[in-house]
Amino acid sequence: MARTLNRALAGRTVIRFESVFPRLTRVHDDASIVGRVVESVSAAGKHVLMRFSGDLMLRTHMRMNGSWHIYRPGERWRYPRRDMRIVVSTKDYEAVGFNIPVAEFLDEDAEERQQDLRTMGPDLLGESFDEDEALRRIRGRANEEIADVLLNQRIVAGIGNIYKCEVLFLSGVSPFARVSQIEDERLRLILRTARKYLQANVKMRSSGIVTYAGFRRERGEGGRHYVYARARRACRKCGTIVELRAQGPHARLTYWCPTCQARSADVSS
Repeated sequence: MARTLNRALAGRTVIRFESVFPRLTRVHDDASIVGRVVESVSAAGKHVLMRFSGDLMLRTHMRMNGSWHIYRPGERWRYPRRDMRIVVSTKDYEAVGFNIPVAEFLDEDAEERQQDLRTMGPDLLGESFDEDEALRRIRGRANEEIADVLLNQRIVAGIGNIYKCEVLFLSGVSPFARVSQIEDERLRLILRTARKYLQANVKMRSSGIVTYAGFRRERGEGGRHYVYARARRACRKCGTIVELRAQGPHARLTYWCPTCQARSADVSS
């Protein structure tokens, strides 16, 4: 999303800005944004950071349903106007943010103080990734289950629920294993596997996350993955029935193979 926005907007002058968020327009209305140049758009974990000339950045977070779309001037939007939250227009393109729940303007000082950005863990999709720092942060959660730790963006940034399930399957680790039960090399394998598949999906530009190489032979969400959305179906590797359980404080759905992921799988305690 950030790369697409950057290709369309970077280096171009804003000719229109609109938002339904009072907290945005109170500080910077159309008049104060028009005339600024979009310097860059980048991602930091799940944040999209749009930088304008004059020391100003728009931070948006998509959560589960938000998205940015790019249109040519006058092109019909794919979503209804009631779902629009932000519009940033240049002469050649119009960027529309739909159903975005989190948005704020930051200057350089405010960016350094912004809690979500300041405390974010190493970014698996960053140009560089500090694996040792990520490992140190994971080790600091010794008594927590590894699946919950991987979803904590303050530990390591970039892993969502699909990747959590798939990466742990591909690494042969039970989602219910506590960090203290997993040796360093296995944790490094988890991190490297996550980075590999995240990067591959960005390059693939598929309409959805794909981890299973043979997904084109099957229809439906489960056809894209090894275990995610495949509850009560046979494991692609061993034939064991894939199981499903709500896990963690937010009851996120976890899919796993009890046979392939038996490593450190004492789930009865």
